Amino acid sequence: MNGHYDIIIIGGGAAGFFTAINAAELNPNFKIAILERGKEVLTKVRVSGGGRCNVTHAEFIPKELSQKYPRGEKELLGPFHNFMTGDTIAWFEKRGVALKIEEDGRMFPETDNSQTIIDCFLNETNRLGIDVLLNHSVQEVATENNLWNVETTQGSFQAKHLVIATGSNPKIWKLLQGLGHTIVPPVPSLFTFNIKDNRITDLPGVSTQASVKVLGTTLESEGPLLITHWGLSGPAILKLSAWGARDLNALDYKFTLQVNWLEYLSFDETLEQLKEIKKNNAKQLVAKYLQFELPKRLWQSLVNASGIDAETKWAEVNKQQLQNLAHQLTQSRFEVNGKSTFKEEFVTAGGVELKEIDFKTFESKLHKNLYLAGEVLNIDAITGGFNFQNCWTGGVLVARAISDD
Repeated sequence: MNGHYDIIIIGGGAAGFFTAINAAELNPNFKIAILERGKEVLTKVRVSGGGRCNVTHAEFIPKELSQKYPRGEKELLGPFHNFMTGDTIAWFEKRGVALKIEEDGRMFPETDNSQTIIDCFLNETNRLGIDVLLNHSVQEVATENNLWNVETTQGSFQAKHLVIATGSNPKIWKLLQGLGHTIVPPVPSLFTFNIKDNRITDLPGVSTQASVKVLGTTLESEGPLLITHWGLSGPAILKLSAWGARDLNALDYKFTLQVNWLEYLSFDETLEQLKEIKKNNAKQLVAKYLQFELPKRLWQSLVNASGIDAETKWAEVNKQQLQNLAHQLTQSRFEVNGKSTFKEEFVTAGGVELKEIDFKTFESKLHKNLYLAGEVLNIDAITGGFNFQNCWTGGVLVARAISDD
């Protein structure tokens, strides 16, 4: 198979489809092809949000939105002023897909089914006459006579405009290196911590607000913390893993994590409160009556770890035990030994060096008519729909730039 197009998009994912659809709408005369190496498209969309597709996040201030990106915060601020959350909502609603906001700000299709988003994209590409070519693994990319030549396992293609939207694909990164681009080596982001510790072994499913920090570094975070069968997860951990992606990789994912189960209370403040509790509840069993609105099983575990047994009354707690309990509540230390992938979603920090991209258009500064969108760039976000918003914004700005050319 051979073909000549106005636009070739490498990558049949979120950024690729969004670019193609918007470009075709801006200029119906464009002949556009999406080249996908696999036998399916939009596979990441399918598994996102547990199969519901976390389309975006209800953050409507560009600066606040950009701060959700450990890599890309500065670069995305301008693009978000041109296309962000409200525009995304309107885009989907125009195509009959209503989005809803959940309590934590995540936004999903009202159907709670990622197939709704996939069907929307496939219907649009079909309506606009965009060629979606499966099993086309790209082997080589070169530029000659103001045209891009793309060699795939099923033929050669030429186009004036080439868009790379492959996500974290080492093979494509290598091709881009061959074109002179710098690739920041990929490391995992958005992962959970593997911990074996008697204090949490029997508590999977327990969740509470907490603050966490990696000792020996400046990394810290706060928010909901979830105890799992393999250790600790939840937004507090995922944020920490995203911002600390490179530091934690350098530590080989072996480090000491300090947890403040009371989130903001200090050791001294907690110790004073414990003294008051002891004075006012002398005849009550320490373990039985939970304090600080902690989950009961977590409270009992921390009490036990402080050397206070199940039958001890507050009146019987000595000074050292009170200090131990304050320490467990605000300065619990856990040895992390490894990481686990967060659900089916695998996000990496790494990709094309951001200094080599013009973020007004997402065009390469090294090659005219070469555009890069989505996670092929060294951009990644915390969990909550932010990685998709980067795809939508980049895709639209690429489409606008090509249509203005």
